[in-house]
Amino acid sequence: MDVDVQAQFDHAHHIVFLTGAGVSTPSGIPDYRSTNGLYTAHKNAEYYLSHTCLTKEPDVFYKYVTENLYKPDAKPNVIHTKQATLTQQDRATVVTQNIDNLYRVADTEHLVEFHGNLYNVYCQKCGQSVDWHDYLKSPIHADCGGTLRPDIVLYEEELNEANIQNAVDASQQADLVVITGTSMRVYPFAGLLDYRNPKAPVIVVNNERLSFAFPYEMVQMDAADFYQQLRV
Repeated sequence: MDVDVQAQFDHAHHIVFLTGAGVSTPSGIPDYRSTNGLYTAHKNAEYYLSHTCLTKEPDVFYKYVTENLYKPDAKPNVIHTKQATLTQQDRATVVTQNIDNLYRVADTEHLVEFHGNLYNVYCQKCGQSVDWHDYLKSPIHADCGGTLRPDIVLYEEELNEANIQNAVDASQQADLVVITGTSMRVYPFAGLLDYRNPKAPVIVVNNERLSFAFPYEMVQMDAADFYQQLRV
């Protein structure tokens, strides 16, 4: 661990972690666009995860989502737990693209799930929340016969306005921005960088080297190794 990087964490009071699929791959959850990613293995994955598929072919949507996205046995890894510890100290907010629930399992305090959470399920007919265990058994709501769905943002759907505002607020208030496990190429998530506090240093922890037009510190290494070494 670079002494200067550790010092930036030590001195920060309002860290914002901007995170993506690379945070959860050490927990056994596949990412999207790598060699073994969901979009690589399934050429029609973006369609399967679209509002059109949900409405026109609900059985196809249900089969794809339940067979490929739900990993209920996955456990948080050191990235989740170290970031969660900093949120529990009231020193950090996590804004994540991940929908896998692992930040909640890790007891993350200040959390913005930008694209929703697979394990929040509701009925599209009556609006009632339903236990995700029931959803994995059937896509039909036993109470009213409506179709169940996970509360995630699908292709062609709008983001939750409250999530956008909370993410923007966290970015503006941060005195340290830490990007982990994401290429920051997918909008509107990547656009959060436009709202960052311009005085806040930016640290990027990623296997792949990223490029930005503003000053930043690139830590090109395995994120799990980095957080294993980080003192919080």
